[in-house]
Amino acid sequence: MLFVAICVDKANHLELRKTTRDSHLAYISTLGDRLKVAGRMMSGPDGAPSGSVLIIEADDIETVSDILGKDPYAQAGLFKHTAIEPFAPARGVWLPDGEA
Repeated sequence: MLFVAICVDKANHLELRKTTRDSHLAYISTLGDRLKVAGRMMSGPDGAPSGSVLIIEADDIETVSDILGKDPYAQAGLFKHTAIEPFAPARGVWLPDGEA
């Protein structure tokens, strides 16, 4: 099953994001095929980071929560709010095998 995780940064935490970025990227690279998409949300005219979006394949929401809890961004206290919801892609350049 696929889940989308939306992680919203705390205000004025850009430096924390920058200092933990390398360890965050190293961590998500360990997720292998479970990680389908990952990227940052951007806000304002300068495109400043405002959070993260991840699409993760897992058996249940608890597994996704555990994965996110081990992320260096989360452990450093970067996120103000995190939401995890089941996700069913319908269109786009990336779709799981056999889905349309």
